[in-house]
Amino acid sequence: MSEVTIHTDGACVPNPGPGGWGALLRYGAHERELCGGDAGTTTNNRMELTAPIEALDALTRPSVVHLYTDSTYVRNGITSWVTSWQRNGWRTSAKQPVKNEDLWRRLVEACARHEVEWHWVKGHAGDEGNERADRLAARGLAEAVAAASPA
Repeated sequence: MSEVTIHTDGACVPNPGPGGWGALLRYGAHERELCGGDAGTTTNNRMELTAPIEALDALTRPSVVHLYTDSTYVRNGITSWVTSWQRNGWRTSAKQPVKNEDLWRRLVEACARHEVEWHWVKGHAGDEGNERADRLAARGLAEAVAAASPA
């Protein structure tokens, strides 16, 4: 299987508010940048979830993926919490509906096609892949807001 490294990030200014997501995909010597956004009212967590979903969906064949995120919410959610949520009918241990269930379901589906190893990196700490993903998220946010603004 192909081996791919992905760095993802999400941004929301303010939170909640307009948001953007970014992903940097690396396969051998090849790189691909992805970004997008929502000019409406969204949250940072939704953008942090959207980035790996879009990155994994962009892969054209099953791959071994080393996925780096600065979101403990995403990493902990997909590596430990989601199993319990699914078992409990998408309810938390407090019996409340899981926030962002739609995106968690999409992420589970996207991960099923690949062998994903999740890694957490400290944000804004000089990790080159994370810094680029952050810039892509900012670009996605700016492009979404610009596209929604009246000309």
